[in-house]
Amino acid sequence: MAEPLLVEFGMGTSLRRGDYTQAAERALRDALWHNSINLAELFGFGKEDMRITLRVAVQRPDLVDVSVLERVFPYGQVTVELVRGGLDVLRPEEEGAPTVMANVALSVGFDMERRND
Repeated sequence: MAEPLLVEFGMGTSLRRGDYTQAAERALRDALWHNSINLAELFGFGKEDMRITLRVAVQRPDLVDVSVLERVFPYGQVTVELVRGGLDVLRPEEEGAPTVMANVALSVGFDMERRND
């Protein structure tokens, strides 16, 4: 079981297109750019050993393309969880798609027991 060692949070939007994947990807990048994640080196692991859990909250999780989010990570073992949350903001002066706000929580850890063998 991976021990979570780091948690980052992010928020992203799709202002006019109502694109839930775009909002989620922007939230993910926001979380990643808060921190230079160099935990692998600190604990003597390879970057490919990183266990990454990405939780994405948007009003329409069924419209998020998980493969787009997975491609953002250059390494690590990624698990994506989609939940209902975030916020859709209707624009009464305009017809069409709402402004979509996505929130993410990104945790990083390692299989610490494997390392102790």
